[in-house]
Amino acid sequence: MGQRYAFVVVGVIFFCLLFSAGLRATPSVLLDPLEQSFGWSRSVTSLAAAIGIFFYGMAGPFAAAAMDHFGLRRVLLAALAVMAASSAASAYMTQAWQLIALWGVFSGISSGAVATVLAATIANRWFKQHRGLAMGILTASTATGNLIFLPVLASLASSTDWRRAVWAVAAAMVLMVPLVWRLVPDRPADVGLRPYGDDSAHTPAATEPKTGLLAAAFGALKRASRTRAFWLLFATFWVCGFTTNGLVGTHMIAMCGDHGILPVQAAGLLALMGVFDLVGTTASGWLTDRYDPRKLLFVYYGLRGISLIVLPYTDFSFYSLAIFAVFYGLDWIATVPPTLRLATDVFGDRDAPVVFGWIVAGHQIGAATAAWMGGYAREITGSYLTAFVLSGATGIIAAVIALMISRQRAAGALAAV
Repeated sequence: MGQRYAFVVVGVIFFCLLFSAGLRATPSVLLDPLEQSFGWSRSVTSLAAAIGIFFYGMAGPFAAAAMDHFGLRRVLLAALAVMAASSAASAYMTQAWQLIALWGVFSGISSGAVATVLAATIANRWFKQHRGLAMGILTASTATGNLIFLPVLASLASSTDWRRAVWAVAAAMVLMVPLVWRLVPDRPADVGLRPYGDDSAHTPAATEPKTGLLAAAFGALKRASRTRAFWLLFATFWVCGFTTNGLVGTHMIAMCGDHGILPVQAAGLLALMGVFDLVGTTASGWLTDRYDPRKLLFVYYGLRGISLIVLPYTDFSFYSLAIFAVFYGLDWIATVPPTLRLATDVFGDRDAPVVFGWIVAGHQIGAATAAWMGGYAREITGSYLTAFVLSGATGIIAAVIALMISRQRAAGALAAV
């Protein structure tokens, strides 16, 4: 099979990311059932979701460094095991602190290792050609899994026993363990291969010098933080998280409920977004291989901001929501391939996955902010209008910032290896 084995690895990682994203979507369908079962307030359940999103993002750079230090497969297997255990344990929780620990801390940290930084590491290690397309496919799985499983999870959570949803998530994590163990090596060189499209005459060594975990994570951050490009990428990705899984992913079902739409029907809208996200993000990867990623980000963020401002003023009919779901699905995580491309251009192949992990941390800080802010605004004002208009405004600001990012290689960045 030769270099084409890269696509086998992509296939396995695709489903790991798909199921992990389904786990991250679970808190949004548990909000109402948990409130009804235990009497917890929306602020408490939103706080747990926000903490999970925060740790999901903060785990990224350390997960990328750990993949270099301990090996990608070991880190991935450990993360799958923790996700399975924390999901299963939540079936027995009775206190709010247990919700925060299991769905905030443990699932947040473990799912952060099976997320966008994993996709970036796979794309950079296994591909020289079509790297943008590979990243688009893998990124699409994270958002598609977040959305497409929602109808199933919502149906399980809306039944007489919400615990069925968390057991289903735990089973999905367990399913991936033997596939990762058998089919995913740490690097192409470990099985005598070169990255796809690499026509160099020699095969790289299977092992490379290792840097300490903390030194690798914070060293990359120290080098990156000295550049203007890093902070601009961090800011735009903060907005990406604020406008997607933080606000829409966490609160869309509840917002539809305010307009008399049942949770399963609202989850269906998010699933529709997931289907179109698969198309939009894959296409974004293809476009990133061919066009200036800064201009792509300008279009993505600008259109996203406008759509969020418009949504609260619609009639929430089937047609208006379906149009929003299709449009927003195409744009959901289309920002990731051009953002990774810019990070690789500026910081080099070796540093890019860890630096991108810190940029993703910004994404999740923004998402955590929106997850909490959406619930708080709903309690204070009685609607989600303020939250959506504010989120839309940040999208327009991010569109302008994207055009200010330089693609020039940062001084001191490690060259491709």
